[in-house]
Amino acid sequence: MDNLAVRVSVNTIAVNVALSVFKLFAGVSSNSGAMLSDAVHSISDVFSTVVVIIGVRVSGRCADEKHQYGHERFESIAAVLLAVMLGAVGIGIGYGGLRRIFVTEAADRTVPGKLALAAAIFSILVKEGMYWYTRGASKKINSGALMADAWHHRSDAFSSVGSFMGILGARSGYPVLDPAAGVAICCFILKAAVEIFVDAVRKMTDEACDDETIKRIEALIIGQNGVMGIDSLQTRRFGERVYVDVEISADGNSTLSESHGIAERVHDEIEAAFPAVKHCMVHVNPAKNDIIS
Repeated sequence: MDNLAVRVSVNTIAVNVALSVFKLFAGVSSNSGAMLSDAVHSISDVFSTVVVIIGVRVSGRCADEKHQYGHERFESIAAVLLAVMLGAVGIGIGYGGLRRIFVTEAADRTVPGKLALAAAIFSILVKEGMYWYTRGASKKINSGALMADAWHHRSDAFSSVGSFMGILGARSGYPVLDPAAGVAICCFILKAAVEIFVDAVRKMTDEACDDETIKRIEALIIGQNGVMGIDSLQTRRFGERVYVDVEISADGNSTLSESHGIAERVHDEIEAAFPAVKHCMVHVNPAKNDIIS
């Protein structure tokens, strides 16, 4: 399925390159700082998508002698790199906008042309479409890096909305709104960067599954024939995958073969019901009443 992620990423690179060139041309020819900032944001999309491709391909490798649990966390590393790139772009755009607001003289601020306004509208439509396209693919393969890239497209659409409002305001007699739009774009980008970074870090620090997922796993285990209780249930996220360690109690008078059958049934049912589970370890304990007796 990682081939789908690569195909989606290659398609978005082609669209982003074309869109970036158009926005750069519109920004330069129309004297719009907001559109130039928007163009820089789109250019960063190209580099970030390359990072996503590398992360997805590496994380899809099979386990080897040095990485016996697989390479899934490499995708989270790709997402961290993407968040850092987004943050750097956002800070640069915000700095440029603030300089034009507080350093540039009001009389020197130029009014952007109509092409910049048209480019902003076109960018909003294209980037929103790319968001839904990439998001759909990420849902199919449960890819955090691809979802991060989808949100990068959405943040670019938001930045184009800011560009549109700033350019329109500047053309309506308020030139300061053009650089102000650049500062607004910075805020959107930084917010997306922080969210992507936090999500990736959680996936690399063995965070447990959410309460709802744990309750569903517990209900499934208790529903299996031969299971008398759950002594312990631990989960941890490993990149986009999940590891489950569970201790169940069963009849202490069961044979080894019967206990193994119960554990195997619990193992198979968990992995079948939860596709994100990469590995499930089941340990069987004799029921406490059996120990006392």
